[in-house]
Amino acid sequence: MMRGMLAGSQTTLRNSATVTGVGVHSGSPVTLTLHPAEANTGIAFLRCGPDGQRDRELRADYRAVTATEFATVLGDDHGPAVSTTEHVLAALHALGIDNGVVEVDGPEVPIMDGSAEPFVAAIDQAGIAPLAAPRRCIKVLKPVRVGKNGSYAELRPYGRGLRIEAEIEFDHPLIGHQTFAIDVEPDSFRRELARARTFGFMRDVAKLWSAGYALGASFENTVVVAESRVLNAEGVRFPDEFVRHKAVDAIGDLALAGAPLIGAYRTVRGGHKLNHAMVTALMADRSAWDYVEMPEAGRRVRGHAEPAGGFTVPAYGPDVS
Repeated sequence: MMRGMLAGSQTTLRNSATVTGVGVHSGSPVTLTLHPAEANTGIAFLRCGPDGQRDRELRADYRAVTATEFATVLGDDHGPAVSTTEHVLAALHALGIDNGVVEVDGPEVPIMDGSAEPFVAAIDQAGIAPLAAPRRCIKVLKPVRVGKNGSYAELRPYGRGLRIEAEIEFDHPLIGHQTFAIDVEPDSFRRELARARTFGFMRDVAKLWSAGYALGASFENTVVVAESRVLNAEGVRFPDEFVRHKAVDAIGDLALAGAPLIGAYRTVRGGHKLNHAMVTALMADRSAWDYVEMPEAGRRVRGHAEPAGGFTVPAYGPDVS
């Protein structure tokens, strides 16, 4: 029997919910509103057009990714549309939201406190509603692996839903080698991952600012690591908060497959770029996966074929070792 986010019918939000914050790159105010959507819509981003320009709607899909160096950026033929999509996608995916519209009035999803927790709170405020359509998932049938320069990722079959196994290694006394593994369900995500924040190194701040990045980064939205200590007054929320946030990013990036994954994802010294390469490689190998419709409790899973239409990072920083 499938559990949690994999069982039964598709879902959407019961009502709309709004959060406001700043863009981690621009430092400009951003408003994000989560809206309900009909069955089989998937998750779409609606970028409100600035200064009278047309709104742009983009499906949350790996083929819409235009950049992964500093965050996961979605765009189209007109260029990038919305950046730093991974935290809101992780919350929607982990809480089992199949359909919704993410309306953003700026070029970035607001960074909030650097974690997925504010988006979890927004989903809770909106509520979750079932829809009269079966949930369709992507079941991994055989291992698929990608890697480069000592980092690698692998998706392999795993019958209990989505499992994340993350491993990072930094030459820094406060981080070093960390591992974390979890079966992703709404309760486990809330308890173990949602509060884990993005992080960055103090030594990189001046370089990022001079390049026009991280203008909105602060102690309120980033775990700032100096040579011998964490500079935030709060300290860390988990002893291994760094690798836990890595798992959050992976969940958000894997959501761009377009449907919940049934498989185990292992990422070693990876980042947004590697996550995207993994999804792309999986979807390109049509023998490695199949769509399955999730049954109501006690009913059998039905499968069918259908054609497919470097390292842990802060949200504002490039993939680095």
